[in-house]
Amino acid sequence: MNIYYLLTCRISYDPTRYPKYIPEAYCLCKGCLTGIYGEENFHFRSTPVYMPTVILRRTSACAGGRYVYTEDYVTIPVGCTCVPEQEKEADSVNSSIDKQEMKLLVNQNDKPASE
Repeated sequence: MNIYYLLTCRISYDPTRYPKYIPEAYCLCKGCLTGIYGEENFHFRSTPVYMPTVILRRTSACAGGRYVYTEDYVTIPVGCTCVPEQEKEADSVNSSIDKQEMKLLVNQNDKPASE
């Protein structure tokens, strides 16, 4: 089965950073497009993909008549991908069972070795 997503770019502008303009991906659909006619399928969700990036951020200080910049780390959406939608009921039941099992395991490990 072919699965597609739609995305577009928007430009983020900040005059105090270098680069001032950064293109950012934006997912257009909540679901993903499937089938030969490209129907939106909500069993999948279109999710942004992020990339960590280093930018330069201008400070209020000047040195030699020039701005001083510091490194700053930001995450930028660079694309979209399709991921399967999880079933909410099954997920919530399993997670609560897993938490109860973990509590039992932790409590058993907290007992002194002499017992």
